[in-house]
Amino acid sequence: MTVTIYDVAREAGVSMATVSRVVNNNPNVKPATRKKVYEAIERLGYRPNAVARGLASKKTTTVGVVIPDISNAIFAEVARGIEDIANMYHYNIILCNADKKKDKEIRVINTLLEKQVDGLLFMGGAVTEDHLVAFRTANVPIVLCATSDENDQIPSVDINHEEAAYDAVMKLISQGHRRIAMISGTLQDPANGFARFQGYKRALEQAGITYDDTLVRIGNYRYESGVEAMKYFIELPERPTAVFSATDEMAIGAIHCIQDSGLTVPGDFSVISVDNSRMASMVRPQLTAVAQPMYDIGAVSMRLLTKLMKKENVEQSKVLLPHEIVVRQSVGGVQA
Repeated sequence: MTVTIYDVAREAGVSMATVSRVVNNNPNVKPATRKKVYEAIERLGYRPNAVARGLASKKTTTVGVVIPDISNAIFAEVARGIEDIANMYHYNIILCNADKKKDKEIRVINTLLEKQVDGLLFMGGAVTEDHLVAFRTANVPIVLCATSDENDQIPSVDINHEEAAYDAVMKLISQGHRRIAMISGTLQDPANGFARFQGYKRALEQAGITYDDTLVRIGNYRYESGVEAMKYFIELPERPTAVFSATDEMAIGAIHCIQDSGLTVPGDFSVISVDNSRMASMVRPQLTAVAQPMYDIGAVSMRLLTKLMKKENVEQSKVLLPHEIVVRQSVGGVQA
C-alpha cells in the first residue's frame, strides 16, 4: 500500500504539519525532530506526492522545454545549460522533442501547459502567429531559447545570427576569397536560415562582391544536405573557392564530399560554418567555425525564466550573447 504523510507522522510521533515542514525544507523545525522525521521517511520508503503538493501550492516546480531536434548535439548542449541552472533553483524539467515540425511544436506546448508547468522554454525555428496564440493562452512565463520572435514580444536569449554569419564570410574574404558559396538553412527559419543568409549577403556587399544566387543552396541542416550542396558546387563551370555553411553538420558533409571527389580542404576549397559543435574538432581538417555559446544560452535562458517565475525584477528581456570565431585548419588563402 502507498505510504502517506499520516503514516510518517505516526511513525515519527509528530504531527502531519511537522512532516510537511520537513519535506518542504522549512527551517522552523528542531534538528532532532527533523532527524526523527527523516529516519521515519527512510524506514517507510515514503515519497512525497508531487501532484498533491502542486495542487496545494499551485506550483509544480517543473519547467517544460521544447527542443527541435533531440539528436542534434547543439541542442543537447543547450539542454545541459538549462538543466544545470534548473537544478540549482530546484526545478525539474520535462524535455519534449518537436522534430522541427510546427504542428508538433504547438501540440507539445499545449500538452506541457496542460501539465501545469510553472514555466516554458521554447527552442525552435520560426515563431509564427500560431505559436504566439499558444503562448498568449498560457498563464505562466515563457522564454525563447536560441531563437526569438519577430517583434520581440516574448523574452528571449540568443546570439546575433546575422552578425555571426557576416563575421564568418568576412573571415573568408580576408583570406582573399571572392567567389564564396553558401549552404543555407531554410529561409523560413528566422535565425539559422534567413538571418545567416542576410549576414552572408551583407559581407559580400561590403566587400564589393556581386551576389550570385547560383552560389547559394538551401539545406535542411543535416549532413546529407551538405553533401548534396557541395556536389552541386563542385560541378559548376566556375567553382567557388570557399564555402560558408549555416551549420557544422552541413559543413562536415561538404568537407567529406570534397575529399571523396579527390579534392582537398583547404587546398581546393576553404570551409567555415556557424555553431562550433563538438563535431567541428572531430572532422579532419578541423573545422573553423563561429562559436555559439550554447551552454550559456541554455543557462541564461533558465535563469531568466526563474526570475520571471519568481516575479523578480528583469532589467533586460531580450538577451544577445557574444560569439567568436574559432580558427582551425579548414580555411586557407586563395591558391595562386
